[in-house]
This record gives sequence, C-alpha cells and structure tokens, in this order.
Amino acid sequence: MATCYAQPAAANYNTAPGYAQRQRGYRVCDTCGAPETPTSTKFRLCGGCMTTQYCSPDCQKSHWPSHKTICQHTANQLANAKLAPMSGAPADENLAKNLRKFTSAHTALFGWAGFQALQLKKVPANIRQSALLIDLTYKNHDEAHRRFSIASARIVPRTFVCDPLVNADIQRREERCRQNGGIGTAIVILQCNGISQVMPVEVDPPAKITWDAREDWPQVLHHFVEAGRTDFKPISTTAQGIVYG
Repeated sequence: MATCYAQPAAANYNTAPGYAQRQRGYRVCDTCGAPETPTSTKFRLCGGCMTTQYCSPDCQKSHWPSHKTICQHTANQLANAKLAPMSGAPADENLAKNLRKFTSAHTALFGWAGFQALQLKKVPANIRQSALLIDLTYKNHDEAHRRFSIASARIVPRTFVCDPLVNADIQRREERCRQNGGIGTAIVILQCNGISQVMPVEVDPPAKITWDAREDWPQVLHHFVEAGRTDFKPISTTAQGIVYG
C-alpha cells in the first residue's frame, strides 16, 4: 500500500509549470567548499567538463592542477561521444553535452531523489554501498532541461561506476565531505543510449539533514522532470514547523 503524505514533496508540486528558475543553494565550490546561496555570486561551471563548479575565478584557477586530469578525461568523452543512429533515437552528436546540461539544471531534484532512494535519513551507511541509477529517453525540445524523460530509476551497487578517473574524483569529494563532518558522497548516475553522467552529492551529517524521509521520490522525479521545473524545493520538518527548501 502506498504511503499517504499530509504535505506534498515540494511547495510548487501542484502549481502549473511556469518560468523555470535555477534553485540555488545546492552547489558547492570544488575548491573551498563554499555553498552557493541566493545572495552569493552565481557559481560558474568549468568550461571543459561542464560538471565542476566554482564560486570565483580564483578558486577555479587554484583548483586546475588537481582538476586537470579528470577535466580533460570528461572533455574528451564529450568530444568523442557520437550517438549512432538507433531505432527510435535521434542521431545527435551533442547528446553527452545535453545530458550534462540537463543534469546541472535538475541538480536539486536529483540530489534529493538520491538521498531518498538510498534511505540516507534512516540508514546513512547505504551511501557507501549503493547508488541511484536513472535511465532516460531523449526527446527534441528547445530547452536543454526538457530534452530527456525518465524511463526508470533503480538502486545499483556503487561498483556500477567503473571508470577509475571518475572514481578517483568521487573519492576526493568523499574525503573533503568527511573532513567537513559529512557522511560521504551519494552517487546519482544518469544514462541515455550508452552515454552516462555521474553526479556526486556530498551529504551533511544526519543531525543537519532536515529533509523528510519519503517513499514517493519516483513519482516526484517524474513529475518535476516532465513539467520542466528546475526550482524544486523539498519539504523539511523543523522545530519552527514545515518549510520548503
């Protein structure tokens, strides 16, 4: 029997799709660890890999010596990824780039879905063994954040990620997260027609996690992706009451 909830998973769950604005506060600078906030300067993505983010040009410059290897590796994947004509699939050589743009636009939603799917509120240790795998289908759309639909989502072992350079980058993030008191890095993998994007999510310690534990994450995932919403704000129950964000 499906669980019934008194509150929707997000404040705008039942509102009509409108102008999509990026929800800030879910990105972390890969150099200094500072979070992006509504009052901070908008974070910049690395132009090579399009996945690593920085709070300032100085942080980006100082991080380059350690980032260079994984950046060039990811950039080469972008350059070499050619989507061969497949039954029912478009011949789009920019699939990898579009997938990265799609992942970046829905960072808040995918991070929340990974947290819920791995049940990290109840079993934080799951972060070390499992990952969330999201299978996508491609569709033509003028907006990058609406070029994919979710076909399925399931839990897989973390060993599903077998690229040694990607795993080394994940390990670096894990060490930084734990040094800052977090429990580790949750892994969300998005894939479409043989192209994949690994999204590491650094998770705070349980005492700081205010998101409510929910089992309806697959429905919420489908709902927001299909609606094209990038301003997802998850529900949290705090001492001050119900809040979103």
